[in-house]
Amino acid sequence: MYYTVKYKGPFGYIKPWTAVRDSKTFSQQFLTPSIIEGIRQKLEVGSIVRHKLRYSSISVQQEQTQPRGWEKKSKTKEMVRTASIIERGVIIDPVLYLAFDTEEDAIKASKQHICLCRNEDVLFPDAEIYAMNENEFNSLTGFELHFEEKENSFLVGFNRFDNATPMYGWLEITGKPVLGL
Repeated sequence: MYYTVKYKGPFGYIKPWTAVRDSKTFSQQFLTPSIIEGIRQKLEVGSIVRHKLRYSSISVQQEQTQPRGWEKKSKTKEMVRTASIIERGVIIDPVLYLAFDTEEDAIKASKQHICLCRNEDVLFPDAEIYAMNENEFNSLTGFELHFEEKENSFLVGFNRFDNATPMYGWLEITGKPVLGL
């Protein structure tokens, strides 16, 4: 039996590990093991056993960035920081289901907000906790990364909570997880 909490928010961005400072990136459509671990630590629960993510669309937004370093302009005798524009494909109206083994963990989680990867990507819980069996959870629409290495697995990054060990998983897509507006 899974005790499931549904989270919703206006937008979110899950930075792909390969997008160091690409000028244009799109949000990942799945959560990696280290993202789930970060959410688990924030919620202070025993474990998050499953998750599913869906959303309405992707909106490309521009963001101004500045490097850490300063440039010395000799002629004007000033220090300046250059700026650049990057484009991010942000997911709109994300819905995230988190499944817990215990009702106590689900109750605790249902009283807290979470962030996908950035502090501004706030998702709020529904008040209701959904008790569902594995088949019911499997039928929820969404993207789910299964955290295991097998034939169709791929590298999804390096785990910041485990000495940067490689993380592998395989993606399961149920229903139509991009709902459209």
